[in-house]
Amino acid sequence: MNWYMISFVALVFVAVIFLVMGAESVWNTYWSENTTNIENRLKVITGELHLESLSLVKTRQLSQYRFLNKLLLNIPNIDKLDVFLTQAGLSMNVGTFLLRLACLTVLSLGVAGHVGLPFAFMFLSIVLPSAFWLLYLQSRRRQRVFQIENQLPDTLDLMARAMQAGHAFSSALLMVGSEGTAPIKNEFQTTFNEINFGISTEIALHHLTHRVASSDLRFFVVAVLIQLETGGNLTEILKSLSSLIRDRQRIAGTVRVLTAEGRLSAWILGILPFAIGGILSIVNPEFIAKLWTDPTGIRMLEFSFILMSIGIWWMWRMIRIEI
Repeated sequence: MNWYMISFVALVFVAVIFLVMGAESVWNTYWSENTTNIENRLKVITGELHLESLSLVKTRQLSQYRFLNKLLLNIPNIDKLDVFLTQAGLSMNVGTFLLRLACLTVLSLGVAGHVGLPFAFMFLSIVLPSAFWLLYLQSRRRQRVFQIENQLPDTLDLMARAMQAGHAFSSALLMVGSEGTAPIKNEFQTTFNEINFGISTEIALHHLTHRVASSDLRFFVVAVLIQLETGGNLTEILKSLSSLIRDRQRIAGTVRVLTAEGRLSAWILGILPFAIGGILSIVNPEFIAKLWTDPTGIRMLEFSFILMSIGIWWMWRMIRIEI
């Protein structure tokens, strides 16, 4: 194993990443949409541009580059990826996400081609970086939803006490946005801002459910919308909903404890083959190299990947219990 070549490839990889980050920083400084908006506002102040030519509606763009934004708008269901990034709590837009993913894929493919891996592994070098990054985003999205669901019962109690003291529903949202804890604080503050700027409560709450993929939060939104249409004591509804969510979370915690052994077994069985392969590639590289240089070894790896994928999927289905 040529460690000098591996070190050179790693340094080139890091240099390209810094080059891309530097180019993006220069673009954001001089030609980004925010810079253009600031220049337009300065022109309005100096009288060079009339206010009627500017848009006062804040929209979420798919990319800060206009040509890429127009190109992405023609892709069907691209808005689902934008919603996924929003639910993961990322500030980057779809264009930035796809550009970074493309750079990572090209670098991974270049490293695999330089090392001399067979075609099957070169294909995996294209798929695996995207898969790992999407899994990371999915994990981050799940963690964010978990935090919001844990904060939701206390948030509903705070809103119920505020409304019981005489505050309106929008004022209760503002209290959560100012006195709550992140990340639920930011979401309720955004909902209050939308209502305060003239968006109807129904649409603002629907936007909340799009930004947070939580079933408990949907219960809250449905309860509020029904109360707005039919009437009733919203304070008691929020208290009852808070108690219900706490009971569901207690049951979910019990299920997680009971399935902890299965999850640990799944992680060990999934990581162990790759860990052993990495250790053998360091201790005895000529021995492990037979798996991707010999045709029989390649067929064994392909068959092993298929069986591992089936086994991981089966264990995941066994430990996943919906409540």
